[in-house]
Amino acid sequence: MCSIFREKKGWYGDAKDAEEKWGSSVATMMAILHQESRFVHDARPPRTKILGFIPGPRPSDAYGYPQALGTTWRGYQRSTFNYSADRDDFSDAIDFVGWYNNSSARQCRIKPHDTYHLYLAYHEGQGGFNRRTFRNKSWLKKVSHKVSARAQSYQRQLNSCEASLKRRKKFLGLF
Repeated sequence: MCSIFREKKGWYGDAKDAEEKWGSSVATMMAILHQESRFVHDARPPRTKILGFIPGPRPSDAYGYPQALGTTWRGYQRSTFNYSADRDDFSDAIDFVGWYNNSSARQCRIKPHDTYHLYLAYHEGQGGFNRRTFRNKSWLKKVSHKVSARAQSYQRQLNSCEASLKRRKKFLGLF
């Protein structure tokens, strides 16, 4: 986590801004982005195969760092009045994840730092989460546990370097 923020200029400030705005921890948001795109700005779901080898259509229009669907992204843009937000821009993507987690916390009665359930709601959608569509998806529960464990690891890492990241942000005039 520390090396990511040191390498990627501005990401720490963007993540802290989203945390302060939406109440979702930096570690949780970063763990979700890691799971969704491995921090690849233009990630897309793999294409299906026709006859086992011919590239077919993609299963959805999920795109960018957050792998957000177009309809969900447009809902975020309308809700935040940020119509110029792009799914392949880190600042917009982490703000989206914070917004979505905040919305899930309210609509699904999930605690803001419960990464396991926040990821289930992120993956299944808030309606799907409330209908418990994940109940018989053992693979998804395993992934959600992995995301939760990664968030805990990210938090430990961040605890070890956050003071220096804050000093760096202040030194660069970003506070």
